[in-house]
Amino acid sequence: MLDAMSPQAREAYLYRRQRPADKPTHRDPAMLFKRDMEMERAFVAAGGLLLGGPDPTGDGGVLPGYGDQREIELLVEAGFSPAEAIKIATLNGATYLGRQDQIGSIAVGKNADLVVMKGNPSTRIADIENVEIVFKDGVGYDSQKLVDSVRGRYGEY
Repeated sequence: MLDAMSPQAREAYLYRRQRPADKPTHRDPAMLFKRDMEMERAFVAAGGLLLGGPDPTGDGGVLPGYGDQREIELLVEAGFSPAEAIKIATLNGATYLGRQDQIGSIAVGKNADLVVMKGNPSTRIADIENVEIVFKDGVGYDSQKLVDSVRGRYGEY
């Protein structure tokens, strides 16, 4: 993710991450995070339709693509299978929007933007980071070339 940021955005993001909190807190962030993960599992077990996707946090640390990948990895850490996590991040959103017949999964007659990865993230979630090509509106984009073009624009950092 840091490689895809401009030097200024990267510096600002890292600065904010290192800055101490304004107010001391007695809350245990790890415990709260674990409880949130348990709540997601309980919500789905109760029949809820869980959606995935990176929310902008205001600290500049959520980039399209990278944030989606991390969201899916976190769902697996929460106890969902890789296939369940991928469905939460794709088909569930389309279902929520009432568009599951047009988008959200790969099938004849559906519109789809696709990601080609090396490996099989439906069985090994770490493979979700091995993106080789992204197809958007029928055009394929080489992921590494896109990141390299950002580096070329701003120089090595």
